[in-house]
Amino acid sequence: MLIAAPHTSNWDLAYLLAFAEVFDLRISFMMKDSVFRGPFGPLFRSLGGIPIRRHLRENLVKQMIELFRAREDLVLVVPAEGTRDRVEVWKSGFYHIAREAEVPIVLGYLDYARKRGGFGPAVVPTGRFREDMEVIRDFYADKTGRHPALFGEPRLREEAEPLA
Repeated sequence: MLIAAPHTSNWDLAYLLAFAEVFDLRISFMMKDSVFRGPFGPLFRSLGGIPIRRHLRENLVKQMIELFRAREDLVLVVPAEGTRDRVEVWKSGFYHIAREAEVPIVLGYLDYARKRGGFGPAVVPTGRFREDMEVIRDFYADKTGRHPALFGEPRLREEAEPLA
């Protein structure tokens, strides 16, 4: 599981694809389904895109867990914010997928202020949301997206209580 953050610009995908090429990674990444319509659909699919119908409840977490179990070498990239717009809480699917699939969460980043990007540490989700997210918050605290005002502090709604 690879988090892609801060995610504040359409350019983030181009840089992600460039990193994948440089590091010889075959990635899969989630994107809203509307970009797969029309002439760009086959291109995004060939690059590893997985269309996500955000407006429907399709148990995406379970589907991605099954994908991890089916593919030994899966590198799933998730924009944890769920959008390029500012959000107060991140989508927690990445956390639940990683925990249930028993894979680490690798902290990928683009830091436009320093003109850098890459990979940070791997976080093994424990079910103690607040503690795990504190590690993630600390890592992203000095990272700047292309549009800094659109990147909020990494936080999950579930942080108030541990996973049952």
